This record gives sequence, C-alpha cells and structure tokens, in this order.
Amino acid sequence: MDHAIEISYATQVATTAAWVAGTVTAAYAVGWAASWSLQRLGRRSGLLHDIAHLTRMPLRATLVVIAATAAVQHTTDTRSGWRGWVDHALVIALIGTFTWLVASLVFVAERQAITRFAGGDTGLTDADRHRRKIRTQVTTLRRIVVAIVVVLGAAAALMTFPAFSDIGKTLFASAGVLTVVAGLAAQTSLGAAFAGIQIAFSDAIRVGDIVVLEEEWGRIEEITLTYVVVHLWDERRLVLPCTYFTTTPFQNWTRNATELLGTVELDVDFTVPFDAMRAELDRLLRTNEKWDARVGVLQVTDAVEGLVRVRMLVSASNAGQLFDLRCDVREGMVAWLQRTNPGALPRRRIEHQTEGERELESAIAYIGRPQADSGLFSGSADAERRSRTFDSADA
Repeated sequence: MDHAIEISYATQVATTAAWVAGTVTAAYAVGWAASWSLQRLGRRSGLLHDIAHLTRMPLRATLVVIAATAAVQHTTDTRSGWRGWVDHALVIALIGTFTWLVASLVFVAERQAITRFAGGDTGLTDADRHRRKIRTQVTTLRRIVVAIVVVLGAAAALMTFPAFSDIGKTLFASAGVLTVVAGLAAQTSLGAAFAGIQIAFSDAIRVGDIVVLEEEWGRIEEITLTYVVVHLWDERRLVLPCTYFTTTPFQNWTRNATELLGTVELDVDFTVPFDAMRAELDRLLRTNEKWDARVGVLQVTDAVEGLVRVRMLVSASNAGQLFDLRCDVREGMVAWLQRTNPGALPRRRIEHQTEGERELESAIAYIGRPQADSGLFSGSADAERRSRTFDSADA
C-alpha cells in the first residue's frame, strides 16, 4: 500500500514537472515572439522599439512565472504537502518579475520623454540649455518612480508572509511615533534626497553644465537623489553630496547662457607699440574660428616696476572654446613680439655707477642734510644783540 502511494506521488511529481517544463517553454517562446514582433514594428516606431529593447527580459520572466503557476495549479492536488511553499515561492517570483516589468516601462517612459523634449546633442550652446534642463528633471523623476516601484514590490512580497502582515498592522497603528523616529534617524539621508529633488527642479545645475567648485573646473555628468558627479577637466570624477549645491556657493558658467569672456595678460617693455599690438590681436581673432566676434579689446592695465601690463579681453561661445582661444591668443602674441618687436619683450634694467658718480651723490646728500643750530644768533641775550649788530651793519 505504501509502495503504491509512493509510486502515485512520484508519478504526480513527474507529471507536474513535465507540465511545468512544457508551459515554461511555451511561455518563453511566446515572449520571444512578442519581442521579435515589437522589434520589427519598432523600425517605424520609436516607442515600440524602446518597449521591445527594455522590456524583453522582464516580459519573458513574467510570462514564464505565470505559466509555471498555472501548470502547478492545474496538475497537482491542493492537499499536497509541498504545494503550499511552491505556491508561495511562485507568488513572490511573480511580484518580483512584475516589479521588474513596471520598472522597465518607467525606463521606456524616460527615454521617450528625453527623445521628445530633450533630444539631440546636449552640448554647451545656449540652445541646449532647455534640453539639458528637461533631461535632468526627467532622469530625477525616473529614479524617484523606480524607487517607489521597488519599495512597493518589496512591501507586497513581505505582506505575503503572515508574520510580516501582523507586523505591518502594528506599524500602521503606531505610524505617528515611527514617522518621528524615522525622520530623526534618517535626517541626513532625507536631507540629501530632498536636496537632489530641489536641484533637479530649481534649475540651479543641469546635466552638462560647466561649474567651478572646490577650486576645480568640470562638467556636471550625473545628478542623483543623493549625490552629483562632476567630470573634471583632467578626466577625474568629483563626487559631491546634493546638499553641497544647496549650502555652498559655486560658479555655474552655463546657468543662463554659455557665452563667456576671458582675459589674456602679458607683461611687456615700455617700448611696445600698442597700435601694432592691437592690429595683431584683431588679426589673430579674425583668423580663429573659436572667437564669436563679440568682444576683442586690448587695454593697458598697469605700468609699474619697469614693465607694462597689457590685458586682452576676448569672448567665445562656451568655456571649452574660450580656454583654447586664450591659449591661441597668448601664443600668437608672444610669437609676434619675438618676430617683429624683440625689443618690447620684458627686461630688467640695472644702471652701473662709477666711483666719481657715487662720491658726487654722497656730497649732494650731505649738503642737502639739515645742519645742527650753532646758537650764534639765538638762544640768549648776547646772541640777540649780535644779531641786531649784523642787521645794522647790513643796513
């Protein structure tokens, strides 16, 4: 009798396994066919292409779990000892795959929004400011929605356990106290998250902005809910918390416009020909494609200690172009001075004095020095009398 029961049990398990394998294979084939069809249709529709590309794996996983659940439920007796934990595992798997599928659809929505409202190159021109703003806000919203979806999926999975369900009811009853405790415990994390949201929607910085902070120059590469990644000019990455940008002053060179002004300073000799130097600056700027033709001025800003300081003010369409333009102008002006006016290069003058010149200067200094009063005509009655005598003699 027991042997017969064991044979029947083994047969049931084998039958269930065969049905599960068959339905899982069929479900995977259906998922593959659906993805292939969407890819074919996606050649004419960007939306279908994104759906096919981003939801391919989660869709197949969801169909496989649904097929396995249906096979188990239709081929086994509910009174089987192993049926309970298998059903529970399949429910958790279905919640996980469905959460994965919904999160993938959120990525699809993000990509479509960026393509529609922030498509094209997110460079450094003024026309790209709006696109970079939209891209930053859409990316932040996607992160928030995905986080909410994952939290809800985890909560749904935990609620399938009776023990966690009772705990959830208890927590719900004491939600007020727990909210205060959680707020105090996670004050820093919540502050960083709210700072990230504030950055995304206050338009203080955007992905692609050029900033100067911590004495470093770089481009905003990524903005998350808790930190910001800055791609520095020398290929390093500077990672700063979002609260840094809400509490610390920093420079944003592309906040309202990308055009910038820059200076090139040279210390030259007093003999430099300024008119010729201005003509050479105009020639250098006209032949340089990095110059945006807005500003090109040469001014003398200082003349002390045997040198003349010349400042050249130039303009470019963005920070990268401006840096290269300043280097080109500096190199061009130095080469021009070396080629046409070598006497105008900065130099220090040292005058050599002979022995006779030094003695003459010492004598002049001695004569000009105030002498001590001898008291001959002042300081006493006799001195006053002698003074009147000399005055009378002169008269």
